Amino acid sequence: MSYSEAKSKYAAFGVDTEAAINKLKTVPVSLHCWQGDDVRGFDTDPNAPLTGGIQTTGNYPGRARNPEELMADIDEVLSLIPGKPKMNLHASYAIFENGEWVDRNMLEPKHFEKWADFCEKRGLGCDFNPTFFSHKRCDPLTLSSPNNETRKFWIEHGKACIRISSYLAERLGEPCVMNIWTGDGFKDVPADRLGPRVRYRESIDAILSEPYDFKKVKPCIESKVFGIGVEAYTAGSAEFALSYAAMNKDRCIPLMDNGHYHPTEVVSDKIPALLAFFPEIALHITRPIRWDSDHVVLFDDETKEIACEIVRCGGLDSKVHIALDYFDASINRISAWVTGYRNVQKALLFALLQPDSKLKSLQDNGDFTRLMVMREELKTLPFGDVWDEYCRSCGKPADGEWFDEILRYEKAVLEARK
Repeated sequence: MSYSEAKSKYAAFGVDTEAAINKLKTVPVSLHCWQGDDVRGFDTDPNAPLTGGIQTTGNYPGRARNPEELMADIDEVLSLIPGKPKMNLHASYAIFENGEWVDRNMLEPKHFEKWADFCEKRGLGCDFNPTFFSHKRCDPLTLSSPNNETRKFWIEHGKACIRISSYLAERLGEPCVMNIWTGDGFKDVPADRLGPRVRYRESIDAILSEPYDFKKVKPCIESKVFGIGVEAYTAGSAEFALSYAAMNKDRCIPLMDNGHYHPTEVVSDKIPALLAFFPEIALHITRPIRWDSDHVVLFDDETKEIACEIVRCGGLDSKVHIALDYFDASINRISAWVTGYRNVQKALLFALLQPDSKLKSLQDNGDFTRLMVMREELKTLPFGDVWDEYCRSCGKPADGEWFDEILRYEKAVLEARK
C-alpha cells in the first residue's frame, strides 16, 4: 500500500497523518550513552564489576573502550534513527586529558566540554545523571549512608552535577534533565528503614541547595523497587521519590522508569495519575523481564500504551521528558541502540495516529461497545506505511533498509576492537 492510500484510511477516522509526522519531528527523546560500553564509563577501572544493583549480561564483540570509539558509535546510531534525539550522559563519562583525573566530587563543566562540542555540532541537547554507583566511595550506601564523610562526598558530587547540567543547558540552548538515582539499599531485612530515608532526603536537600535555574535544569528523583544485592529494601522507593517530588515541586520533578516497579504494575497507568498533580514528569523507557533487566525496548503493548498516555495527556508539549534506559551486551550494541530508539519513535507515532477525541467522546458517553470496536479496527490500519514515510521525511532509512549498515559497521569497525 502507498503512503497516500494509508493517509486516506487514517483520514476516514479523522486522523491527519501529516500533522502526526510533523509533531513527532519536534519531540526530543534522550539517547543514553551507556548502551555503547555496558555502563563502564571512563573514570574508574573498566574491568571492575558494576554495583548498585545493576547488571549487564553478554560479551558481544565491539564494546566502546574510550570516548572516541563511543562517539563514533553514537554517530553511527544517529545516522539510522529519525526524530529529534538528545544525548543523555552519566557523570562517569567525564573526559580527562593530558593525564588529568579528578574524583567525582571534583568534576567540572570542562570535563564535559568535548561532549558539549559533540552535541553542539550535531544540534543535540543533552541530559545528565550523577553516577552514584560503581565507585570505591560506595560503602555500599551513598546519599543514605550513616557515614558523614561518605554522604559529604556524594552530596558534593551531586552539586557538581548541578553545575555541569547548568553548563550543558546554557551551552546547548535546551533544558537539561538531571536525574538523581542511587542503588542504596539492603540485601536482607533492615533493622532501620526510616534512618536511611531521612538521610537520603537531607542529602537531596543539600544537593538541590546548589543554585540553578529550574527552567533550564530539571532535577529528577527516580525510584526503584529492588535490584541485585538490594532485594529487601531500597531507600529511594516509589513512595519516597514521589513524596519528595510532591513536597518540592518548585525545584524537582518525579522520574519513573518502567523497569523499576513490581511486574504487575504498569507505568502507562501512572503517567496520568502523576500529571493530575505535577506540571512536568520524566520517564525512562526500558523493557523489564521479571525484574529491571533493561532489555532492548520493543514495539510492544506497554511501550505503545506508555506513548498513548503521553500523547493523550498532552505530554509532548514539554510536560513529559522522555529518555531511553537499557543496555544489552549480548547482541550488537549499535543495533540494540537503533532498535530501541526506533521502537520508541514508532510507539509515539502510533499514539499520534489515534483519534483520541473520538475515543474519549465514546467513553464519556458510555458507548463502550463502539469504543472497543473502533480500537480494534485501528489496529489493522496501515501504520507501517506512515512510519516509512516518517523515516523518509527525516532523511533516515525505513524498516528493512538499515540493518545492512549495522553489519557493515560491525565488520569494518567493531570487529577491530578485539
